[in-house]
Amino acid sequence: MTAGGFCKLPNGKVVVALNLPSPADPGPAPGAHGPVPATPADGPARVRVLVVAANRARALTRLRNLGLRSVYLRGNVQPPTPDEITAVLHHPDGLVWRTAPDDAAELWHPIRSLLRRTPAA
Repeated sequence: MTAGGFCKLPNGKVVVALNLPSPADPGPAPGAHGPVPATPADGPARVRVLVVAANRARALTRLRNLGLRSVYLRGNVQPPTPDEITAVLHHPDGLVWRTAPDDAAELWHPIRSLLRRTPAA
């Protein structure tokens, strides 16, 4: 299940944060079951994606239009932190990512760089 959350801003917009499997990572072998580990050493890589939009549905639609098809927001378990909200609001695209186990030294990246890293099918 995808962990994530949202925060409604005073101007009416919504910031959605999701932890997703990295599209660049092939993931577990077919037929493998069980929870998706959070670290690359334990399994598939995870990324934290932040989106700003008019509402939650539009934020998820923006991700689906980029090719991240199975994106759902269930609950508000891991809402965006104030630092994450600041990062996504100051980015011109309003759509950023970084690896899920938050490393304070890692910067936020534009979503184009994540999608460029995906292997060609």
